[in-house]
Amino acid sequence: MNAPAFGMVAGEASGDLLAGLLLDGLRARWPHLTAGGIGGAAMQQRGFDAWWPSERLAVSGYSLEVLRRVRELVAMRGQLRERLLRAPPAAFIGVDAPDFNLALEASLRRRGVKTLHFVCPSIWAWRAKRVDKIRAAADHVLCVFPFEPALLQGHGISASYVGHPLANIIAREPDRAAARMALGLPVDATVVALLPGSRQGEIAQMAPRFLAAAALMQRARPGLQFVLPVLPPRRAQVEQHLMANGGAHGLTLLDGQSHLALAACNVALVASGTATLETALFKRPMVVAYAVHPIAYQILRRRHLQEWIGLPNILCGELVVPELVQSAATPAALAEATLAWLDQPEKAAALERRFHALHEQLQRDTSSLCADAVEKVIRA
Repeated sequence: MNAPAFGMVAGEASGDLLAGLLLDGLRARWPHLTAGGIGGAAMQQRGFDAWWPSERLAVSGYSLEVLRRVRELVAMRGQLRERLLRAPPAAFIGVDAPDFNLALEASLRRRGVKTLHFVCPSIWAWRAKRVDKIRAAADHVLCVFPFEPALLQGHGISASYVGHPLANIIAREPDRAAARMALGLPVDATVVALLPGSRQGEIAQMAPRFLAAAALMQRARPGLQFVLPVLPPRRAQVEQHLMANGGAHGLTLLDGQSHLALAACNVALVASGTATLETALFKRPMVVAYAVHPIAYQILRRRHLQEWIGLPNILCGELVVPELVQSAATPAALAEATLAWLDQPEKAAALERRFHALHEQLQRDTSSLCADAVEKVIRA
């Protein structure tokens, strides 16, 4: 098989990043492959043909935004399915976005297309019943956490651990001084990174709280510097929240550059999600926060299986960083918890050692392991 074709779908920035690294492994195996579907900038830089941009899927699973857009998303999925069936790929790979991808994978698989799903849906955290959908959808699941394959195999689902790609692209020893120089920040400043999420719904919920917390921290410690990475499609939304908050002294909005922000900071205030794992891999202390629409929260709370929401706490098996959820995520509480890390250097150092061990556990040759699994599936 000299030049296989692949169909792929990745939603939002984190999925685009994962899919780009997957494409690196596939192209090393098959230099002349073609790939098309739904993707973002990282995938397009690797020659991916984006029929739709990944930003079209960047919505929360139970938000009112999704309910308003459900007809659009269903229509887009149907068009994509028909295009893939007209010229069936060697395999279809859904990258995260399980609400969109699992149904698409199941439909393609019934028509004879080999399917893989990259990133095991969090059946160990919530929505355990989704395991039946995964079994129907995927010939194989590529898992980023070491405990997941055994869990899936116990349900009759083929799976393999490929490590977490972020553990390969984030340095074991991040260079804080170089990051600050790149961002134009004083080398000796105390820097707080604010990461309110990349989805429109997340930003609507979290940005006002984070910005208000930053204002409180700035009043308590006037020398603090703040950096807030924001993707270009969401910049206007964040700027509106910033103006509504009366601005923020010492705050710099960055065009993306979340990894530089995490490398540069002393502490981070982070919305629950992949960014909490990135922060852990950068060995930075953090406060994890999250809030959604009250109706969505009631649904999520009933289905949640874990004691914690933050990936660092889940992977470490204990509460190593504070979590403030829903009504507890007030600006005052967020500011207090974030500043507390700056007053506890010994605790921050112990957390850094814990995160080094986590980094080592998650670091594998992910691109090659993914390509190995894909090749086995398409040759089966």
